[in-house]
Amino acid sequence: MSGAPTAASSGNHSLHLPTPTLDAESQSLLQSISAQGGYAYARMAALAVAGDQSAAEAARDMAWEQLHSGPWHSVLPVWRDAYSMACLHVAKFHFAAGEFGEALGALDMGLIMGGTLLRKDLHDSVLLVSSEARKMAKSLGDFKGEKLVPEVPVDVNEVLKILPLRSLTSGRVEKRCDLSMEGFLRDYFQTGTPVVITNCMAHWPARTKWNHLDYLTSVAGNRTVPVEVGKNYLCSDWKQELVTFSKFLERMRTNRSTSVEPTYLAQHPLFDQINELRDDICIPDYCFVGGGDLQSLNAWFGPAGTVTPLHHDPHHNILAQVVGKKYVRLYPSSLQDELYPYSETMLCNSSQVDLDNIDKNEFPKAVELEFMDCILEEGEMLYIPPKWWHYVRSLTMSFSVSFWWSNEAESSDS
Repeated sequence: MSGAPTAASSGNHSLHLPTPTLDAESQSLLQSISAQGGYAYARMAALAVAGDQSAAEAARDMAWEQLHSGPWHSVLPVWRDAYSMACLHVAKFHFAAGEFGEALGALDMGLIMGGTLLRKDLHDSVLLVSSEARKMAKSLGDFKGEKLVPEVPVDVNEVLKILPLRSLTSGRVEKRCDLSMEGFLRDYFQTGTPVVITNCMAHWPARTKWNHLDYLTSVAGNRTVPVEVGKNYLCSDWKQELVTFSKFLERMRTNRSTSVEPTYLAQHPLFDQINELRDDICIPDYCFVGGGDLQSLNAWFGPAGTVTPLHHDPHHNILAQVVGKKYVRLYPSSLQDELYPYSETMLCNSSQVDLDNIDKNEFPKAVELEFMDCILEEGEMLYIPPKWWHYVRSLTMSFSVSFWWSNEAESSDS
Protein backbone atom coordinates (compact mmCIF):
# COMPACT_ATOMS: atom_id res chain seq x y z
CA MET A 1 0.00 0.00 0.00
CA SER A 2 1.22 3.50 -0.79
CA GLY A 3 1.69 6.34 1.68
CA ALA A 4 -1.55 7.98 0.52
CA PRO A 5 -4.33 8.53 3.08
CA THR A 6 -6.70 5.61 3.55
CA ALA A 7 -9.98 5.14 5.34
CA ALA A 8 -9.20 1.62 6.49
CA SER A 9 -8.40 2.68 10.03
CA SER A 10 -11.77 4.38 10.43
CA GLY A 11 -13.64 1.15 9.83
CA ASN A 12 -15.57 2.61 6.88
CA HIS A 13 -16.60 -0.37 4.74
CA SER A 14 -19.48 1.31 2.90
CA LEU A 15 -17.44 3.06 0.21
CA HIS A 16 -18.78 2.26 -3.25
CA LEU A 17 -18.03 3.61 -6.73
CA PRO A 18 -21.17 3.96 -8.87
CA THR A 19 -20.44 3.14 -12.54
CA PRO A 20 -23.73 3.48 -14.46
CA THR A 21 -22.19 3.30 -17.94
CA LEU A 22 -20.17 0.21 -17.05
CA ASP A 23 -23.27 -1.42 -15.58
CA ALA A 24 -25.29 -0.70 -18.72
CA GLU A 25 -22.61 -1.59 -21.29
CA SER A 26 -20.78 -4.44 -19.53
CA GLN A 27 -22.55 -7.37 -21.21
CA SER A 28 -22.30 -5.88 -24.69
CA LEU A 29 -18.65 -4.96 -24.20
CA LEU A 30 -17.73 -8.44 -22.95
CA GLN A 31 -19.42 -9.96 -26.00
CA SER A 32 -17.36 -7.71 -28.26
CA ILE A 33 -14.17 -8.62 -26.40
CA SER A 34 -14.97 -12.34 -26.68
CA ALA A 35 -15.59 -11.91 -30.41
CA GLN A 36 -11.99 -10.71 -30.68
CA GLY A 37 -10.68 -13.79 -28.89
CA GLY A 38 -10.74 -12.32 -25.38
CA TYR A 39 -12.46 -15.28 -23.70
CA ALA A 40 -9.97 -15.40 -20.84
CA TYR A 41 -10.44 -11.69 -20.23
CA ALA A 42 -14.23 -12.12 -20.14
CA ARG A 43 -13.91 -14.89 -17.55
CA MET A 44 -11.67 -12.76 -15.34
CA ALA A 45 -14.01 -9.77 -15.67
CA ALA A 46 -16.97 -11.92 -14.59
CA LEU A 47 -15.01 -13.11 -11.54
CA ALA A 48 -14.11 -9.49 -10.74
CA VAL A 49 -17.77 -8.54 -10.69
CA ALA A 50 -18.37 -11.46 -8.32
CA GLY A 51 -15.82 -10.01 -5.88
CA ASP A 52 -12.44 -11.45 -6.91
CA GLN A 53 -9.84 -8.66 -6.79
CA SER A 54 -7.03 -10.81 -8.20
CA ALA A 55 -9.24 -11.57 -11.22
CA ALA A 56 -9.78 -7.84 -11.78
CA GLU A 57 -6.01 -7.30 -11.75
CA ALA A 58 -5.49 -10.26 -14.10
CA ALA A 59 -8.04 -8.82 -16.54
CA ARG A 60 -6.23 -5.46 -16.43
CA ASP A 61 -2.92 -7.19 -17.22
CA MET A 62 -4.49 -9.03 -20.16
CA ALA A 63 -5.86 -5.80 -21.62
CA TRP A 64 -2.52 -4.07 -21.04
CA GLU A 65 -0.78 -6.75 -23.10
CA GLN A 66 -3.23 -6.14 -25.95
CA LEU A 67 -2.54 -2.39 -25.81
CA HIS A 68 1.15 -3.18 -26.35
CA SER A 69 0.75 -5.86 -29.00
CA GLY A 70 1.71 -3.49 -31.81
CA PRO A 71 1.66 0.18 -32.88
CA TRP A 72 -0.89 2.21 -30.90
CA HIS A 73 -2.95 3.05 -34.00
CA SER A 74 -3.40 -0.66 -34.74
CA VAL A 75 -4.87 -1.53 -31.32
CA LEU A 76 -8.55 -2.43 -31.62
CA PRO A 77 -10.78 0.13 -29.82
CA VAL A 78 -12.54 -2.68 -27.97
CA TRP A 79 -9.30 -3.50 -26.12
CA ARG A 80 -8.94 0.10 -25.01
CA ASP A 81 -12.44 -0.08 -23.58
CA ALA A 82 -11.55 -3.43 -22.02
CA TYR A 83 -8.63 -1.76 -20.27
CA SER A 84 -10.92 1.00 -18.96
CA MET A 85 -13.35 -1.63 -17.68
CA ALA A 86 -10.61 -3.49 -15.82
CA CYS A 87 -9.27 -0.26 -14.32
CA LEU A 88 -12.73 0.56 -13.00
CA HIS A 89 -13.03 -2.91 -11.44
CA VAL A 90 -9.61 -2.57 -9.78
CA ALA A 91 -10.44 0.94 -8.55
CA LYS A 92 -13.69 -0.30 -7.00
CA PHE A 93 -11.79 -2.76 -4.80
CA HIS A 94 -9.23 -0.19 -3.68
CA PHE A 95 -11.90 2.42 -2.98
CA ALA A 96 -13.96 0.00 -0.93
CA ALA A 97 -10.83 -0.68 1.15
CA GLY A 98 -10.22 3.03 1.63
CA GLU A 99 -7.04 2.86 -0.51
CA PHE A 100 -7.63 6.15 -2.29
CA GLY A 101 -4.17 6.54 -3.80
CA GLU A 102 -4.31 3.13 -5.45
CA ALA A 103 -7.87 3.77 -6.65
CA LEU A 104 -6.86 7.06 -8.27
CA GLY A 105 -3.85 5.39 -9.89
CA ALA A 106 -6.07 2.77 -11.52
CA LEU A 107 -8.58 5.38 -12.69
CA ASP A 108 -5.90 7.62 -14.15
CA MET A 109 -4.43 4.73 -16.12
CA GLY A 110 -7.89 4.11 -17.51
CA LEU A 111 -8.18 7.76 -18.54
CA ILE A 112 -4.70 7.89 -20.06
CA MET A 113 -4.62 4.52 -21.84
CA GLY A 114 -8.26 3.44 -22.12
CA GLY A 115 -11.00 4.04 -24.64
CA THR A 116 -13.90 6.48 -24.77
CA LEU A 117 -16.86 4.26 -23.83
CA LEU A 118 -16.34 4.42 -20.06
CA ARG A 119 -14.67 7.81 -19.84
CA LYS A 120 -17.56 9.44 -17.95
CA ASP A 121 -17.52 6.69 -15.32
CA LEU A 122 -13.77 7.18 -14.94
CA HIS A 123 -14.08 10.95 -14.58
CA ASP A 124 -16.97 10.75 -12.12
CA SER A 125 -15.13 8.13 -10.08
CA VAL A 126 -12.04 10.34 -9.91
CA LEU A 127 -14.15 13.16 -8.49
CA LEU A 128 -15.64 10.91 -5.82
CA VAL A 129 -12.34 9.31 -4.81
CA SER A 130 -10.55 12.66 -4.79
CA SER A 131 -13.23 14.12 -2.54
CA GLU A 132 -12.88 11.29 -0.04
CA ALA A 133 -9.07 11.51 -0.18
CA ARG A 134 -9.15 15.25 0.59
CA LYS A 135 -11.41 14.66 3.58
CA MET A 136 -8.92 12.17 4.95
CA ALA A 137 -5.91 14.41 4.19
CA LYS A 138 -7.49 17.34 6.03
CA SER A 139 -8.05 15.16 9.08
CA LEU A 140 -4.38 14.17 9.18
CA GLY A 141 -3.02 17.65 9.84
CA ASP A 142 -2.20 21.07 8.39
CA PHE A 143 0.01 21.80 5.38
CA LYS A 144 3.35 23.59 5.53
CA GLY A 145 2.73 26.06 2.72
CA GLU A 146 6.12 25.76 0.99
CA LYS A 147 6.39 27.82 -2.20
CA LEU A 148 7.71 26.39 -5.44
CA VAL A 149 9.29 29.57 -6.81
CA PRO A 150 10.35 32.57 -4.70
CA GLU A 151 9.62 36.04 -6.06
CA VAL A 152 13.10 37.04 -7.21
CA PRO A 153 13.81 39.39 -10.15
CA VAL A 154 15.74 38.06 -13.13
CA ASP A 155 19.49 38.73 -13.14
CA VAL A 156 19.94 39.25 -16.88
CA ASN A 157 23.73 38.88 -16.75
CA GLU A 158 23.40 35.48 -15.07
CA VAL A 159 20.60 34.39 -17.41
CA LEU A 160 22.65 35.23 -20.50
CA LYS A 161 25.25 32.65 -19.43
CA ILE A 162 22.77 29.81 -20.04
CA LEU A 163 20.82 31.19 -23.01
CA PRO A 164 21.63 30.65 -26.71
CA LEU A 165 24.12 33.04 -28.30
CA ARG A 166 22.82 36.51 -29.22
CA SER A 167 19.88 36.22 -26.82
CA LEU A 168 18.20 39.53 -25.88
CA THR A 169 20.23 41.37 -28.56
CA SER A 170 17.82 41.19 -31.49
CA GLY A 171 14.21 42.39 -31.69
CA ARG A 172 12.28 42.15 -28.42
CA VAL A 173 8.69 40.98 -28.39
CA GLU A 174 6.48 43.98 -27.64
CA LYS A 175 4.75 44.01 -24.26
CA ARG A 176 1.23 45.42 -23.98
CA CYS A 177 -0.64 46.01 -20.71
CA ASP A 178 -4.41 45.45 -20.63
CA LEU A 179 -4.48 44.89 -24.40
CA SER A 180 -8.03 45.31 -25.75
CA MET A 181 -9.63 42.70 -27.98
CA GLU A 182 -9.77 45.25 -30.81
CA GLY A 183 -6.09 46.07 -30.37
CA PHE A 184 -5.14 42.40 -30.30
CA LEU A 185 -7.14 41.68 -33.45
CA ARG A 186 -5.86 44.70 -35.38
CA ASP A 187 -2.22 44.85 -34.33
CA TYR A 188 -1.26 41.21 -33.78
CA PHE A 189 -3.80 38.58 -34.82
CA GLN A 190 -4.42 39.92 -38.32
CA THR A 191 -0.77 40.82 -38.90
CA GLY A 192 0.56 37.55 -37.49
CA THR A 193 2.82 39.27 -34.96
CA PRO A 194 3.80 37.91 -31.51
CA VAL A 195 3.00 40.00 -28.44
CA VAL A 196 3.39 39.66 -24.67
CA ILE A 197 0.22 40.66 -22.82
CA THR A 198 0.61 41.80 -19.22
CA ASN A 199 -1.90 42.35 -16.40
CA CYS A 200 -4.32 39.85 -17.91
CA MET A 201 -4.56 36.92 -15.50
CA ALA A 202 -4.43 38.36 -11.97
CA HIS A 203 -7.98 37.07 -11.44
CA TRP A 204 -6.99 33.43 -12.02
CA PRO A 205 -7.01 31.37 -8.78
CA ALA A 206 -4.00 29.55 -10.25
CA ARG A 207 -1.86 32.66 -9.84
CA THR A 208 -1.86 32.22 -6.06
CA LYS A 209 -2.60 28.51 -5.67
CA TRP A 210 -0.14 26.86 -8.06
CA ASN A 211 2.97 28.24 -6.39
CA HIS A 212 2.18 26.26 -3.24
CA LEU A 213 3.31 22.67 -2.86
CA ASP A 214 0.61 21.94 -0.31
CA TYR A 215 -2.16 22.88 -2.74
CA LEU A 216 -0.75 20.92 -5.69
CA THR A 217 -0.15 17.90 -3.50
CA SER A 218 -3.64 18.02 -1.99
CA VAL A 219 -5.50 18.22 -5.33
CA ALA A 220 -3.19 16.16 -7.53
CA GLY A 221 -0.64 14.29 -5.42
CA ASN A 222 -2.15 10.83 -5.94
CA ARG A 223 -2.89 11.33 -9.64
CA THR A 224 -0.86 9.57 -12.33
CA VAL A 225 0.61 11.72 -15.13
CA PRO A 226 2.90 11.13 -18.13
CA VAL A 227 6.26 12.90 -17.92
CA GLU A 228 9.28 13.30 -20.17
CA VAL A 229 12.74 12.41 -18.85
CA GLY A 230 15.87 13.74 -20.56
CA LYS A 231 17.05 16.91 -22.26
CA ASN A 232 14.29 17.06 -24.90
CA TYR A 233 12.35 14.93 -27.36
CA LEU A 234 15.03 15.19 -30.06
CA CYS A 235 17.72 13.51 -27.91
CA SER A 236 18.42 9.77 -28.05
CA ASP A 237 18.23 9.32 -24.26
CA TRP A 238 14.79 10.96 -24.02
CA LYS A 239 11.98 8.77 -22.67
CA GLN A 240 8.50 8.96 -21.19
CA GLU A 241 7.24 7.59 -17.87
CA LEU A 242 4.02 7.41 -15.88
CA VAL A 243 4.44 8.66 -12.30
CA THR A 244 2.27 10.07 -9.54
CA PHE A 245 2.13 13.84 -9.31
CA SER A 246 3.72 13.67 -5.84
CA LYS A 247 6.68 11.73 -7.21
CA PHE A 248 7.00 14.23 -10.03
CA LEU A 249 7.06 17.14 -7.56
CA GLU A 250 9.74 15.40 -5.53
CA ARG A 251 11.85 14.88 -8.65
CA MET A 252 11.62 18.56 -9.47
CA ARG A 253 12.76 19.49 -5.98
CA THR A 254 15.69 17.09 -6.35
CA ASN A 255 16.63 18.72 -9.67
CA ARG A 256 17.33 21.95 -7.81
CA SER A 257 20.52 20.58 -6.27
CA THR A 258 21.61 17.66 -8.48
CA SER A 259 22.52 16.98 -12.09
CA VAL A 260 19.77 14.39 -12.54
CA GLU A 261 18.14 14.49 -15.99
CA PRO A 262 15.14 16.84 -15.80
CA THR A 263 11.62 15.46 -15.58
CA TYR A 264 9.08 17.52 -17.50
CA LEU A 265 5.29 17.34 -17.68
CA ALA A 266 5.05 18.66 -21.22
CA GLN A 267 2.07 19.26 -23.51
CA HIS A 268 -0.25 17.14 -21.39
CA PRO A 269 -4.04 17.75 -21.21
CA LEU A 270 -3.81 17.88 -17.42
CA PHE A 271 -6.96 19.96 -17.09
CA ASP A 272 -9.12 17.30 -18.74
CA GLN A 273 -7.77 14.93 -16.11
CA ILE A 274 -7.84 17.05 -12.94
CA ASN A 275 -10.93 19.25 -12.72
CA GLU A 276 -9.71 21.16 -9.67
CA LEU A 277 -6.80 22.57 -11.67
CA ARG A 278 -9.08 23.36 -14.63
CA ASP A 279 -11.24 25.45 -12.30
CA ASP A 280 -8.16 27.53 -11.39
CA ILE A 281 -7.74 29.01 -14.89
CA CYS A 282 -9.84 30.85 -17.47
CA ILE A 283 -9.74 30.65 -21.25
CA PRO A 284 -8.42 34.06 -22.35
CA ASP A 285 -10.91 36.11 -24.37
CA TYR A 286 -8.20 36.50 -27.02
CA CYS A 287 -8.69 32.81 -27.89
CA PHE A 288 -12.12 33.62 -29.33
CA VAL A 289 -10.73 36.14 -31.83
CA GLY A 290 -11.17 34.79 -35.35
CA GLY A 291 -14.38 32.93 -34.55
CA GLY A 292 -12.73 29.52 -34.40
CA ASP A 293 -12.56 26.75 -31.82
CA LEU A 294 -10.24 25.92 -28.96
CA GLN A 295 -8.16 22.98 -30.19
CA SER A 296 -6.22 22.03 -27.07
CA LEU A 297 -5.45 23.13 -23.54
CA ASN A 298 -2.16 21.77 -22.22
CA ALA A 299 0.07 21.99 -19.16
CA TRP A 300 3.85 22.54 -19.15
CA PHE A 301 5.35 22.01 -15.70
CA GLY A 302 8.98 21.37 -14.88
CA PRO A 303 12.20 22.49 -13.20
CA ALA A 304 14.60 25.20 -14.32
CA GLY A 305 16.56 24.18 -17.39
CA THR A 306 13.85 22.31 -19.26
CA VAL A 307 13.99 23.10 -22.98
CA THR A 308 11.47 22.77 -25.78
CA PRO A 309 13.65 22.80 -28.92
CA LEU A 310 12.99 25.00 -31.94
CA HIS A 311 9.73 23.99 -33.62
CA HIS A 312 6.45 25.39 -34.91
CA ASP A 313 2.78 24.55 -34.29
CA PRO A 314 -0.21 24.70 -36.65
CA HIS A 315 -2.54 26.80 -34.50
CA HIS A 316 -2.78 30.19 -32.82
CA ASN A 317 -1.20 29.83 -29.40
CA ILE A 318 -1.35 31.76 -26.15
CA LEU A 319 1.26 30.62 -23.65
CA ALA A 320 0.21 31.74 -20.17
CA GLN A 321 3.01 31.85 -17.60
CA VAL A 322 1.36 31.04 -14.26
CA VAL A 323 4.40 30.25 -12.08
CA GLY A 324 8.05 31.10 -12.73
CA LYS A 325 9.81 32.56 -15.77
CA LYS A 326 10.73 31.40 -19.26
CA TYR A 327 12.91 32.59 -22.10
CA VAL A 328 11.24 32.37 -25.53
CA ARG A 329 12.88 32.96 -28.92
CA LEU A 330 10.76 33.26 -32.09
CA TYR A 331 11.47 33.19 -35.83
CA PRO A 332 8.82 33.96 -38.48
CA SER A 333 7.44 31.16 -40.62
CA SER A 334 9.09 32.70 -43.69
CA LEU A 335 12.47 31.45 -42.42
CA GLN A 336 11.57 27.78 -42.74
CA ASP A 337 14.39 26.84 -45.15
CA GLU A 338 16.99 28.70 -43.10
CA LEU A 339 16.03 26.70 -39.99
CA TYR A 340 16.58 23.27 -41.59
CA PRO A 341 13.44 21.32 -40.58
CA TYR A 342 13.68 17.55 -40.28
CA SER A 343 12.57 15.62 -43.35
CA GLU A 344 10.87 12.85 -41.34
CA THR A 345 7.10 13.24 -41.19
CA MET A 346 6.93 12.93 -37.40
CA LEU A 347 9.51 15.70 -36.90
CA CYS A 348 8.85 17.96 -39.88
CA ASN A 349 7.73 20.78 -37.56
CA SER A 350 11.05 20.64 -35.64
CA SER A 351 14.35 22.26 -36.59
CA GLN A 352 17.62 20.37 -36.79
CA VAL A 353 19.33 23.48 -35.40
CA ASP A 354 20.25 23.16 -31.73
CA LEU A 355 20.19 26.78 -30.60
CA ASP A 356 22.17 25.87 -27.48
CA ASN A 357 25.03 24.59 -29.63
CA ILE A 358 24.67 25.63 -33.29
CA ASP A 359 26.81 23.71 -35.74
CA LYS A 360 27.88 26.62 -37.96
CA ASN A 361 29.28 24.33 -40.65
CA GLU A 362 26.19 22.17 -40.99
CA PHE A 363 23.61 24.97 -40.57
CA PRO A 364 25.31 28.17 -41.79
CA LYS A 365 22.06 29.94 -42.75
CA ALA A 366 20.80 29.82 -39.17
CA VAL A 367 23.73 31.58 -37.52
CA GLU A 368 22.94 35.25 -38.21
CA LEU A 369 19.18 35.11 -38.61
CA GLU A 370 17.13 37.89 -37.04
CA PHE A 371 14.66 36.82 -34.39
CA MET A 372 12.40 38.13 -31.64
CA ASP A 373 12.72 37.06 -28.02
CA CYS A 374 11.56 37.83 -24.51
CA ILE A 375 11.67 36.77 -20.91
CA LEU A 376 8.11 35.73 -20.11
CA GLU A 377 7.43 36.75 -16.54
CA GLU A 378 4.98 35.25 -14.10
CA GLY A 379 1.47 36.54 -14.87
CA GLU A 380 2.17 37.29 -18.55
CA MET A 381 0.81 35.72 -21.73
CA LEU A 382 2.66 35.33 -25.03
CA TYR A 383 0.75 35.16 -28.32
CA ILE A 384 2.54 32.93 -30.87
CA PRO A 385 1.01 33.05 -34.37
CA PRO A 386 0.62 29.81 -36.37
CA LYS A 387 3.80 28.37 -37.92
CA TRP A 388 6.11 30.75 -36.03
CA TRP A 389 9.20 28.86 -34.94
CA HIS A 390 9.87 29.04 -31.21
CA TYR A 391 12.40 27.79 -28.67
CA VAL A 392 11.53 27.81 -24.95
CA ARG A 393 13.75 27.46 -21.87
CA SER A 394 12.56 27.52 -18.24
CA LEU A 395 14.65 29.96 -16.18
CA THR A 396 13.09 28.82 -12.92
CA MET A 397 10.74 26.05 -11.92
CA SER A 398 7.84 26.83 -14.22
CA PHE A 399 4.14 26.05 -14.66
CA SER A 400 2.61 27.26 -17.93
CA VAL A 401 -0.62 26.70 -19.83
CA SER A 402 -0.92 26.73 -23.62
CA PHE A 403 -4.18 27.51 -25.39
CA TRP A 404 -4.31 26.47 -29.05
CA TRP A 405 -7.15 27.71 -31.20
CA SER A 406 -8.05 27.95 -34.87
CA ASN A 407 -9.77 30.75 -36.70
CA GLU A 408 -13.13 30.27 -38.37
CA ALA A 409 -11.68 29.41 -41.80
CA GLU A 410 -9.38 26.77 -40.30
CA SER A 411 -12.22 25.24 -38.28
CA SER A 412 -14.45 24.89 -41.35
CA ASP A 413 -11.61 23.24 -43.28
CA SER A 414 -10.97 20.61 -40.62
